[in-house]
Amino acid sequence: MRMRSWLFAPGDSDKKMGKALGGPADIVILDLEDAVSTDAKPLARQLVCAFLQENAQDRARIWVRVNPLDGPHTLDDLVAIMPGKPGGIMLPKVYGRADVELLDNYLTAFEAMHGIERGSTPVIVLVTETAEAMFHTGDYKGAPRVVALTWGAEDLADSIGASSNRNPDGSYSFTYELARSMTVLGAAAAGVAAVETIQGDFRDLEALRLRAEKVRRDGFRGMLAIHPAQVDVINAAFTPAEDELAEAREIVALFAAHPGAGTIGWKGGMLDRPHLSRAQALLAQVGE
Repeated sequence: MRMRSWLFAPGDSDKKMGKALGGPADIVILDLEDAVSTDAKPLARQLVCAFLQENAQDRARIWVRVNPLDGPHTLDDLVAIMPGKPGGIMLPKVYGRADVELLDNYLTAFEAMHGIERGSTPVIVLVTETAEAMFHTGDYKGAPRVVALTWGAEDLADSIGASSNRNPDGSYSFTYELARSMTVLGAAAAGVAAVETIQGDFRDLEALRLRAEKVRRDGFRGMLAIHPAQVDVINAAFTPAEDELAEAREIVALFAAHPGAGTIGWKGGMLDRPHLSRAQALLAQVGE
């Protein structure tokens, strides 16, 4: 399944959840964490479970962000939502791989309880929201259920006591660009998708387009969204253009025609095995 756009919707709003699912987002994340106040969480859990049950045909697209494991809410979240068979779980504010392994234990128990195939509920992990987690971004190879890593800058700033995570020109300062880089490196090491964090200004779609295109070039395979207006821009940015695909097919065909070659001349330059690997990875994104 495609994982270009991941659109958040607050779990305490039927209207916003329905609007999100009715749009073109590849994945809709029903949020039980930051978008829902503590007092509203019990109701939000009920609404999310009901929404999952009412939209069972779209199960694979409907994921849930639960609350962090270091707080009191995660098990209550899972008790409430797992009867609805969510398509996946987003785990925020991890400290390292051990949190993923604990979540796997919980999910295995709930899957058995509710007749869900064991191990079938995938996980995306927010791997940079605590200072400690930054030192473990490369530890997720083979971690159970993990299909994607993403990052966040706001909670990281809180974790280290920073007054801002931005430079005077509005760009992320060094620590947060490091978080972005460690996420894409960690995802590559784990063999899973890297997903870019949100853009808070949902009105500036041109800035979103430029950023999404840049991070795709850097190795990201999708991006989080906080508003439905962002989804089409993200989907377009993470969809390979036809000329890119044609070039990739040509490179793959050249190496197939010369299976023993380490390098091949092409368009006035030289191709080597890394070019072939990138071409194959690009085609795999569209199922070729």
